[in-house]
Amino acid sequence: MDDRQIVDLYWQRNEAAITETEHKYGRYCFSIANHILRDTEDARECVNDTYLGAWNAIPPHRPEILSSFLGKITRRLSLKKWRDLSAAKRGGGHVTVSVDELEECIPSGQCIDENLAIAELTEIINAFLKTLPLEERRIFLRRYWYFDSIRDICARYGFGASKVKMMLKRTRDKLLVRLQQEDIWV
Repeated sequence: MDDRQIVDLYWQRNEAAITETEHKYGRYCFSIANHILRDTEDARECVNDTYLGAWNAIPPHRPEILSSFLGKITRRLSLKKWRDLSAAKRGGGHVTVSVDELEECIPSGQCIDENLAIAELTEIINAFLKTLPLEERRIFLRRYWYFDSIRDICARYGFGASKVKMMLKRTRDKLLVRLQQEDIWV
């Protein structure tokens, strides 16, 4: 079943929408959640919550790209779950490391309206990513969107750890320059 038909099922409030979503995107959503949480049961719970989130969001939303819509819900829920689980532990996890690496590029947002800053920052980062060569963009997204470890990225692309780390460092440096050019100061 194609995405448009699945979205139509949601709009009709037909429960088959969830079954079709699970059939087509269950593994994809689980992969996102499991990369963040590193726990099968927690990842499954987030995927189930994703289906509920999609059910509640469609309608009124009619996503053009269902996979991205579901991935975004899964990622948001997984990060929230990760924060809740790690609140007592405080730090040391792979998500913390990924976010810490980007910290030098992302503005604090203390001096400007947060919603406006987030929307503007999202547009700038998306435009920046479109300027990158495909391989560099994919590696950046694997690290900072999917929270893949350096080892996982090396295995996926056949590179050594030092090459991946250097690519990520150079991309972060370019992002910092781009943000500064847009008058977004860290």
